[in-house]
Amino acid sequence: MSEEGVRFRRVNSDSEVEPGRNALVWALSGVVAMSAAMIAGCSMARAVAHPGDATPISASSHVALEPQPTSPREGSPEAVGKTADHDEFFDPFAASEGTTGVEYDPWEPFNVVMFELNRKIDRFVLKPVAQGYDIVMPDVAQIGVSNFFFSLRFVPRFMNNLFQGKVTGAGVEMGRFLINSTLGVGGFLDIATHMDLQTPEEDTGQTLGFYGVAPGPYLVLPLMPPFSLRDAFGYTVDVFLDPINWLVLPLIEVKGVPSVIAHKNRMTTSIAQIGRRVEEITNDRALNLEKFQGVEEATLDLYAAVRNAYLQKRAKAVRE
Repeated sequence: MSEEGVRFRRVNSDSEVEPGRNALVWALSGVVAMSAAMIAGCSMARAVAHPGDATPISASSHVALEPQPTSPREGSPEAVGKTADHDEFFDPFAASEGTTGVEYDPWEPFNVVMFELNRKIDRFVLKPVAQGYDIVMPDVAQIGVSNFFFSLRFVPRFMNNLFQGKVTGAGVEMGRFLINSTLGVGGFLDIATHMDLQTPEEDTGQTLGFYGVAPGPYLVLPLMPPFSLRDAFGYTVDVFLDPINWLVLPLIEVKGVPSVIAHKNRMTTSIAQIGRRVEEITNDRALNLEKFQGVEEATLDLYAAVRNAYLQKRAKAVRE
């Protein structure tokens, strides 16, 4: 048989195995996504119950609520007479920060269902796992792990500073990364913060807002953190900006660019990515176990509070 015939048979063989691999990869990815959703949802829920808490020590962003009247829920007496326009066509990006006092949530019925689903997953899956993790992992180690993962996400923050023309912010991000990666023992110690080397965190959603793209509707997806439509797109772009996803653990294959783990070893790559996310999410949840206590009891409408807090936080981030 010719060399081309052998190569053709090998390609076909690989393609026959690929569906089985992909099925397992997607199943494992679901577990990670499930945990990720709850970290984000609970982080904002914590802010509802404790608006005066100090800045969190973990790398993930938490929401601080500002007193603000909420829009009437659909079906409530206050909403009677205001539903006539629900069937009208709307521009998804019509509402922008600071232009209206009413939160833009045209998909609220769907969002509420997803929000409640994510809360149940946190209650019965993520929280018990985080409680066990907290028992065996001392606080100082949890803080170090949080610092490490924050340092890993340096590239998207650095690039979005440049995209917005914030040269000083980009320089601060570069300085933080170099200092914490060396003096901070690979990023486990946040030496740069003690040197007062800090700058607002930037992402693609904020970059789009900087150039005038409105946030669009509020959106809650199953097993994912809350978004605006603009930020959901930005989140996807940030995944592609992270070089770990195409240089170290390649979820994305870039032609001609080598990676630490070969592109063909997709099972190894997927398991490593899942392990990375599970560790980060569990660690972050464990860091904030006590702060989450009593959130549901202290808030009359947790969905509206989390939504408003998220939108306030993102609007402020775009303005900074």
